[in-house]
Amino acid sequence: MPGIRTDYDAIVIGAGFSGLGMLWRLREELGLNVRVFERGDDVGGTWYWNRYPGARCDSESYIYCFSFSEDLLQDWNWSGKYPEQPEILRYLQHVADRFDLRRDIQFETRVTAAHWDEETSCWRVTTDDGETATAQHLISGIGCISTGNIPDIPGLESFRGAWHHTGAWPHEGVDFTGKRVAVIGTGSSGVQSIPVIAEQAEHLTVFQRTAQYTIPARHGTVDRKFLEEQVKPNYAEILEKARWSAGGIDVDFTERLASEVTEEERRAIYEAGWETGGHRFIFGSFRDITTDLDSNFTASEFIRNKIRATVKDPAMVEKLLPLDHPLGSKRALIDTNYFETYNRDNVALVDLKKDPIVRITETGIDTESEQFDFDIIVFATGFDAMTGSFFRMDIRGEGGYELKDAWAEGPKTYLGLQVDRFPNFFMITGPGSPSVLSNMPVSIEQHIEWIADLIADMRERGVDTVQPEAKAQADWVQHVNDVASQTLYMQANSWYLGANIPGKPRVFMPYAGGVGPYRQKCVEIAEAGYTGFDFGESAEERLAGGG
Repeated sequence: MPGIRTDYDAIVIGAGFSGLGMLWRLREELGLNVRVFERGDDVGGTWYWNRYPGARCDSESYIYCFSFSEDLLQDWNWSGKYPEQPEILRYLQHVADRFDLRRDIQFETRVTAAHWDEETSCWRVTTDDGETATAQHLISGIGCISTGNIPDIPGLESFRGAWHHTGAWPHEGVDFTGKRVAVIGTGSSGVQSIPVIAEQAEHLTVFQRTAQYTIPARHGTVDRKFLEEQVKPNYAEILEKARWSAGGIDVDFTERLASEVTEEERRAIYEAGWETGGHRFIFGSFRDITTDLDSNFTASEFIRNKIRATVKDPAMVEKLLPLDHPLGSKRALIDTNYFETYNRDNVALVDLKKDPIVRITETGIDTESEQFDFDIIVFATGFDAMTGSFFRMDIRGEGGYELKDAWAEGPKTYLGLQVDRFPNFFMITGPGSPSVLSNMPVSIEQHIEWIADLIADMRERGVDTVQPEAKAQADWVQHVNDVASQTLYMQANSWYLGANIPGKPRVFMPYAGGVGPYRQKCVEIAEAGYTGFDFGESAEERLAGGG
């Protein structure tokens, strides 16, 4: 770009799905000089760190992948319906090797600061080894749920046993054999890990804050005939369908209403969805269970009845029944033998709403009414979602404006892609985009393509900078809130609103309007010349003006 001299055209933070895909597109399609900084010692992102027992994706494997290479789509074969962590990591390692991406990735390097230099119109990025690199563009591929949340429970430092967070699991694994284990939290990582840990541990105690709705995964193995005869010959159509769907998956969303069928018909439809398993239970049953409380109640009660029929101990059933929020208002959970696990003799459950944790001791955990001794504590307590990973870095835009200050009342973005007063700073699946409400690779690739296209447009125009107009950003933030207010997401205290982090502003952070409608808005904005974006003057304009 005329007028800018930097170490790199672009710096990308993170080498997961986002970072690898962004690197490939900028390098191979635009011919840019790119450097990726990754704090781990290998690629993988979320799937590098999340190695807890039972860790698995909840999107079906054949659409949880990159689409930029037809050969890659045809050559890679998944072993299960929902890919497990080791297989996803192997896939990303294969992508990195196959497309020679590692040569532009600097591993074991954490970005600590990124400051916009107005004099040179570039980003100065500082890493934990004290080195500084400059680039015209700074792109975040750090993920939406990558900063673990460990509750501030008194006494943790005194615990003489071992403790781990599911999002930062030891790479050598953890041996639970003969151990007394506590799992705190029953979100996605808790629901996945609890059945596996229970099979290994001498005794497992689960500390539950919120009873959950879960849908069986029906994991099994992928039917090779299905992949070879139905998926691979039709990959283009399948992925295009996913790109324009509500959730980024190739599901035919039903138009049926729960209120328009008899109770017997409803039960039969729910039973069929239950046997199929996964997200298709929700998307394929009734359109109004995600928007209408009465219709949602029929699906919620169906699952509660499944819990009643599965768990043998009536007292345990009462603890496990989700009664304080509608189905789907929190992240929909996909499980394998979760409720069956509570029939085991070596598993106990503590309801934290009735008996909260008071402290962690040298030997275990004290609640208000009981003392427990443990050898290992597992924190399945989720993440400081959407914003936490950004706040771990000192990011400053024009005039030294800190991102923490810009987002003090909750994250504010335009399309979840850029932030006003932070020129040339792009976020892949940032707050205000469908991100966590979608099949992530579909949303990631859409952002990668859109960012690359915008950078190409800048180069064609000969301009140095781009950032959102303040009004466009304010309008988008309002639109995100308006859309969320029409859904059942606002009926629960979830991490979508930051409710799991004390003191965090209660703002609904992802875009709930759907992957397809969001994509259409992005297309329209681009085709109209990137409305809502402010392009800095070109080098020629600066020279003509005496700058």
